[in-house]
Formats: sequence, C-alpha cells, structure tokens
Amino acid sequence: MDRLVESLQRQSYPHWRVLFIDGPSRPEHRARLEELAGADPRLCWQPQDPALPGIFGAMNQGFSAARPDEWLLFWGSDDWAPAADVLERAAATLAEGDSCDLLVCTGRYVRHGSPGRPSRFRRLGSYRCSLFLGSTPPHQATLISPQARSLGLRYSPLFRLSGDLDYFLQLSSHGDLRVRSLDLVLVHMAAGGVSGVQHRRRLREVRLAYLRAFGSLWVVPFALRYLQRALSLLEGRSVA
Repeated sequence: MDRLVESLQRQSYPHWRVLFIDGPSRPEHRARLEELAGADPRLCWQPQDPALPGIFGAMNQGFSAARPDEWLLFWGSDDWAPAADVLERAAATLAEGDSCDLLVCTGRYVRHGSPGRPSRFRRLGSYRCSLFLGSTPPHQATLISPQARSLGLRYSPLFRLSGDLDYFLQLSSHGDLRVRSLDLVLVHMAAGGVSGVQHRRRLREVRLAYLRAFGSLWVVPFALRYLQRALSLLEGRSVA
C-alpha cells in the first residue's frame, strides 16, 4: 500500500483522490490508513459494507462513492503507478476534443521486481467485436467516465474473480459506447493474487460471463481469450 501511495504522491498531475475500501483488516492496517488520510487530504478510507462482499463488492462501493464528475479507476493495494507522468498523460488525453466513455491503457505485471506480461486491450474492430474475439480491457488500466457510470451497471454478485469481464461485456451491449485506447503503461501490478491461483473457478466464471453475453457462441471468445493470454506470456518472457 505504501508503494501505491508514494507512486501517486509523486505524480506531476495533482488532481486525483483515493478512496480505500477496507475489508476486515488488522488494527495496525487501519491505523496506517488513518495515518495516511491524516497526512494527505486526497487520501481517505471507509470500511467495506458487509452487504457488498469481496473485491467486486468493494468496487461497487467505489461506484457509489464517486462524485458525478469524476473519472473512476480501480487499483488494488499492490498496484502502483510506474512513472511520475502517467496520470498527467491520461488526463491530457481526456482533455482533448474527442470524448470517450472508457479510456483503455495498458497494465504490466511485475514479479520479484522484473517486468512480466503486459495486460492490454487489443482492438479488433468495434468494442463488442473485440470482446467477442477474446480481448478484454484490463480493469486496473481502464478509466471509466461519468457517462459510462450513469448507465447504472455494476459488478454482478455472481462473480468473485471475473466480475470485470462481465462488467465490460455488459457495457458492450450499449452500441453508442465510445472507447478510446491510449498507448500508455498506466499501472504496474504485482503478479499472483487470488485470481491467479483459483484457476478452476476463474475458468467457470469466464465461461459464464461469455455465456451471458453471447449465448451458445461463448466458446469462441473463451478460446480466443486464452490464445491471447498465451501470446501475452510469450511477450512478457521476451521483455524479461
């Protein structure tokens, strides 16, 4: 968490704020949150609502807490900004004339200090077509606009690991959704985590998300998703 906060505090773009949603954690962890919030008014925290459990429940709580004019970005405590100008570059893109509902950047996994595979959205035609062909925006590298939030979509309680995929598929049902890609590594993400070890559950949830979106054609994006994942792993090895 300290690495995340330090990476934000050194940003050249100062107009950000962070809301930590804290699940049941140890007293020393909450004391640290209080300390951080007391030292920087851009940092605040609130306990997680028991009625909104899990990672995606916390993210839904973030949806509710966001101000009407704010762009929303979801990071975990083990994510961080890789350079001091990434928020400024993203903000500059948003300030340009071409408006969008999602600004999709790139994330990169890091293991033991070494860069691993990238997590990026490959545009293969329209947004929905790209999703059907197995590509998914990385949620840690995707800024969600007030207009997209106004659609009222939320992360489904059916998912513990793949709620982000389901959410982006829900958005794709709105044909007028404007999606813009930016060639920028916005976030570094620690490799591993819960979703990295619960493989069977993740596969079941990915299948369910595609089934909800594409019906009997679910197998096409399912297979292409993991083909793209294999290509990303090869790319990550070449970088390392």
